[in-house]
This record gives sequence, C-alpha cells and structure tokens, in this order.
Amino acid sequence: MPATPVTRRHRRDAGQTLPIYVVAIGGLLFLALAFFAVGQAAATRNGAQTAADAAALAAGQKYRDDLRKGVLDGLRDGGGAMDPAAWEGLLAGRGVPSDAACENAGWFAGRNDAAVSSCTPDSWPTSFAVTVKTRHAVGDSVIPGTGSTHAEAEAKAVVAPRCTVGPPGQGPTAGPAPSPGGKDGPAPTPAPRTLTCDGKGWTLDPDRPQDLPTAADLFSVRLAR
Repeated sequence: MPATPVTRRHRRDAGQTLPIYVVAIGGLLFLALAFFAVGQAAATRNGAQTAADAAALAAGQKYRDDLRKGVLDGLRDGGGAMDPAAWEGLLAGRGVPSDAACENAGWFAGRNDAAVSSCTPDSWPTSFAVTVKTRHAVGDSVIPGTGSTHAEAEAKAVVAPRCTVGPPGQGPTAGPAPSPGGKDGPAPTPAPRTLTCDGKGWTLDPDRPQDLPTAADLFSVRLAR
C-alpha cells in the first residue's frame, strides 16, 4: 500500500528534527564541561590560597616557638653570655634564624597538596611572605590546554610581640653570709625579670618552668591581608 502524504510528511519532519536534537545535546555537553572547568579551576585556586595561608602561619608559628626558646635560654643563662640588648631583641621578635620557619612552611604546604616556591622573611615587623604552587594542574589533564597550568597563591604572616620588659623584681637575692675565714659565699643571684604581656604581668623564674609564659603569651601570629 503506498505511503500517504501525511506519513511521508512525518518522516520528513523527523529527519529534520534529529540534527536539532544532536546540536542541542552537544551544546548541553559543552556547557556542562565549561561549568566543570570553571568549578575545578575555582576549587584549585581556593586550595592554593588555603595552602598559602597554612604555610605562612606555620612559618610564623615556628619562628615564634624559636623566639620563646631563645628568650628562655637567655633567662636561664642569667645574662652571663647573652647581651641584655640581644635578649630584649628576642622579646621584640628579632634575632632568630628563619630557615627552620620556612622549612615548616614547606611541610604544611605539602600537607595541602602544594609546594612553596618562595618564603621571604622581613626584618621588621617580623613576617613571612610565602608563595605556593599547587602540585596538580588546574585542569588536571581533563580540560584541554590546562594540563601544565598550576594555581599560585600568596600569603603573609606577621609575628608581633605582646610583651614589654618590666622593672626588675625585688632586687638581687642575697647569697649566704661570708664565712668566718673571710671568704665570700656564692655571688647574689640576679633578680627575676618581669614582663607585661597584653596587660598581664609575668615573673620569669627559670626554676619554675610551669609558670613561664607560652609562645602564644609572648607573641601573636596573624595573617596580613
């Protein structure tokens, strides 16, 4: 039985509609890929900034810990080997090598899937400017042309002193009285040093380490925006 004109028209319409469907589906796939690319790139950039922030803070915190160690070492020394000006310089946030701090920044960046490309300490106020680069590319070989593009981010952490040196304590503690033979006893021990840190007073007695301020009591570490 020969096809009716209506049947032939339906076949012709179906043949014309198929290319439209193909184009529409292709457009939707392209949009989906574009949204995926934008989302992945944004996530990679956010990850890079997180890694940079963590690395800069890690450098500042390591430097702060080393500063406290230097302060306490000078305190235990009693001023015998360390120049008082150098000791006060430590309290002001200066005088500790920065290599260990930058190494700590690299370790924390690695924990966030990035690598430190630069770590620059500034002398005053003591700070660490850190630049990181993500280990994975932005497109991670999924998006053509982005396989060699890595996200970079920068962050800066500032280490600021919280304390000022207070006046000496009650003066030197007297040593034992001179012996009958005329020989003097041990030299008087120096008066304990005092600090005022954000309004709180501290007496630095090396014989009572449990009462000494922590690194966070002595110095603050913050990101500089």
